[in-house]
Amino acid sequence: MSRVGMLPVEVPSEVDLQITAGEIKAKGKLGELKMSIVDDVEVSREDNLIWVKPANDGKRARMMWGTTRSLLSNLVNGVSQGFSKKLEITGVGYRAAMQGKTLVLQLGHSHEIKYPIPEGIKVDVPSQTEVIISGANNQIVGQVAAEIRSYRKPEPYKGKGVRYADEIIIRKEGKKK
Repeated sequence: MSRVGMLPVEVPSEVDLQITAGEIKAKGKLGELKMSIVDDVEVSREDNLIWVKPANDGKRARMMWGTTRSLLSNLVNGVSQGFSKKLEITGVGYRAAMQGKTLVLQLGHSHEIKYPIPEGIKVDVPSQTEVIISGANNQIVGQVAAEIRSYRKPEPYKGKGVRYADEIIIRKEGKKK
């Protein structure tokens, strides 16, 4: 039995939610998102609560029960509060800057890396070593952060590279003489 699926999703008053056959649309102050619903789960609304229940006793229905509830929760939180990820850049000469709708990274390569910002994502660079990625869709925010991090992952000896703000890099000891 899904422990996540048993919990209802609370809908804030500023979020307009429409449930149709096979799709849910949410509109809030940060934008509009939609999500498709599989046939194995049933979604119902009571006042400001949304309940997700499995449509049958099949294995797929039980699997999709908690998944659908989590995706629905992310949908509602995204249009009301939004999601953000913070990246830190560590290393001599490593820096980031915004040029219009493009993030320009200097990460020790022989060239600058120009990363075009996708639609619906906002990138702030408060200092040369910090990048804050925010948006309504949690999946796209995480994907953009992972792509930027992949240009220079943190290495274990000096810790140089791009890392998440809450990430802990386990350092290795160098060679001994």
